[in-house]
Amino acid sequence: MNNIHIPPVVKNLLIINVLFFVAKLVLQRANIDLDTLLGAFYFDSQFFNVWQVVTYMFMHGDFWHIAFNMFGLFMFGGVLEARWGAKRFINFYLITGLGAVALQMGVQAYEVYHITGSAVNNPVVIDIAANYVKLPPGLSQLDQATLFGIYASPMVGASGAIFGLLVAFGMLYPNTELYIMFIPVPVKAKYFIPCYILFELFMGVANRPGDSVAHYAHLGGALIGFILVKIWKDKNNDRFYTYYE
Repeated sequence: MNNIHIPPVVKNLLIINVLFFVAKLVLQRANIDLDTLLGAFYFDSQFFNVWQVVTYMFMHGDFWHIAFNMFGLFMFGGVLEARWGAKRFINFYLITGLGAVALQMGVQAYEVYHITGSAVNNPVVIDIAANYVKLPPGLSQLDQATLFGIYASPMVGASGAIFGLLVAFGMLYPNTELYIMFIPVPVKAKYFIPCYILFELFMGVANRPGDSVAHYAHLGGALIGFILVKIWKDKNNDRFYTYYE
C-alpha cells in the first residue's frame, strides 16, 4: 500500500487553512464575521488592521475557493518544499503572499487616487449594521461603486502565494506535463503557466463589473515568486539558470 507523503510545512498549512475555514463557518452562526476581522482591507479603510496582511492568506470565501487553493498547495507545494527545505519554503510562501497583498493595495491606491485625488484620508465612512455609507460628494455611480468596493470588501485567500508556487514550479520544472481540467491533452508547465499569468493580467486590466477576483494579487504573488527564484539561483539546476539568464 502506497502512502502519500506530505512535507511538514505543506501539511501544517493545509491544516491551518482548513481550521480557519471551519472556524469561519462556525462563528458565522454567532454573527461573528472572520472575513472582516482577518481579511485584508485597503490600508485607508476604517476596517484595516495591520495583522490582516498575513491573516488574509488563511481565509477563504467558500468551499471551492479553499478547495482549489489547497489542491494547488498540495500539488506544487510538496515538490518545492522537498527541493528547498522547510525554512526556505515557508519564507517563499509568506513573502509571495505579502507581495500579493502589496500589489493589490497598490492598484487600489491608484484607483482611489484617480477617483478622489488622494489615496489616503478620504471621507469614506461605512456602517454595514446601520446600512449607512458616506462617500465623497460629486462622484458618478460607477466611481461610488468602485470606492465602496475598495473600502468595504476584504481580500481573502491564499491565491497570491499559490500563484507564487505555480510560477516557481514552472521555472524549476518547465518540462513537466500538467493535466488541466477541460484540456484533453497534457500541457508542459513552461507553456501553461505563462498563459495563465497572461490571462490574469488581461482580467485585471479588463476590470469587468461584478468581477470580485483579486487578479492583481495573483500577479503580485507570481511576480515576487519569479524574483525570489531568480535571486536564490538553485544550485542544483544550473542548466535552468543558464537557459533563462
